[in-house]
Amino acid sequence: MNTLTRPETDATTEAVPPAMSYLQLFVRFLKFGLLAWGGPVAQIGMLRSELVDEERWISSERFNKLLAVMQVLPGPEAHELCVHLGIRAKGRLGGVLAGLGFMLPGFLLMFALSWLYFQIDIAGTALGAAFLGMQAAVIALIVRAVHRIGEHILLDRWLWAIAIACALAAMGGVDFWITLPAGGLVYALLVLKHRALALLVTLAAVALATAVALWTAPTAKLVETVVQGQASVLLIFAAGLKAGLLTFGGAYTAIPFIRDDAVGRGWLTDGQFLDGLALSGVLPAPLIIFATFVGYAAGGPIGAVAMTAGIFLPAFAFSLIFYDRLEAVVDNKRLHAFLNGVAAGVVGLIGATTIDLARVTAERVPSLTAGISIFAAALAFLYFWKNKLNVVVVILAAGLAGWLVFPGQG
Repeated sequence: MNTLTRPETDATTEAVPPAMSYLQLFVRFLKFGLLAWGGPVAQIGMLRSELVDEERWISSERFNKLLAVMQVLPGPEAHELCVHLGIRAKGRLGGVLAGLGFMLPGFLLMFALSWLYFQIDIAGTALGAAFLGMQAAVIALIVRAVHRIGEHILLDRWLWAIAIACALAAMGGVDFWITLPAGGLVYALLVLKHRALALLVTLAAVALATAVALWTAPTAKLVETVVQGQASVLLIFAAGLKAGLLTFGGAYTAIPFIRDDAVGRGWLTDGQFLDGLALSGVLPAPLIIFATFVGYAAGGPIGAVAMTAGIFLPAFAFSLIFYDRLEAVVDNKRLHAFLNGVAAGVVGLIGATTIDLARVTAERVPSLTAGISIFAAALAFLYFWKNKLNVVVVILAAGLAGWLVFPGQG
């Protein structure tokens, strides 16, 4: 029997993907999507093991450079890598098919769960009690994520200062479109040793935030009346797109932006928002797929598609449009400094959002002691059991605990 050998397994030869049809490419990444448990670290590890180490679609050195780029740019890194590798195999259409294949299982599962969730009245049922337990565990997931993301982003005192300032500003009602660009500019200027300009940008941001607050206060009622509960397809898509463009360092960074639109506009409650996060935690998909749940709450099936399309669009677009130039981002130190400052600000926003969600959850659980116990146990488990299924186990165990200690309280 003849055995086929790949000439590119030679270390001196350029690593290239094998020849395959578009259908074969789609099915290959669909398989990755079906096995996408455990968050981005496990997903990227799976891609590396099969496509870099075993099949040599791309060299390890180039894969590492691309991963560095994807971690700097907004969007889920694993999905962006799939798009990039699909382009490498079959051009831009291949990139679209690879990205769709990777996200499709999670989208379909979340779509089905969203339909089921909004068909059933879980209030006062055992299922409602289970979701209360899950909500406490979701707070633990976010706290763990803030720590994990922060230790990779908050690498010096200035980044810490930007994160804290953005968190305090968010608690004071200052919009992210003021704090995040200011954080990026300030840090870039500090890196370039322009401290006077950095101070000037800081003062300008404070002045702008003050002016917006004074202008907004008299019109807040009118804006609330016009916007509250309205969820056109375009508005849902725009909310997803905004979150997709501001997702730095992992899907958890999308939480404050999606919550601001979804809960702020009355599309769903904080409790339902946490339920959506809990459901996404048990699916083989990037956690950002919880946007499908939010879109469904806002606009039904069409809303689910619109929100999902918006949040994943940047992950497709960066590779599809800038495929040949992405690696140059690694060498652009000024852009790195700006994006690092923005990312630090996003960490601060997640921290502020976590405090808000924790307060809401504490008000909803019938026993604060039991809620804190579930939260503490979940957090300890996440820290000490480092396994790709730890999130799934934590969510399901917390649901069981909620069912046991909050009977009939959902």
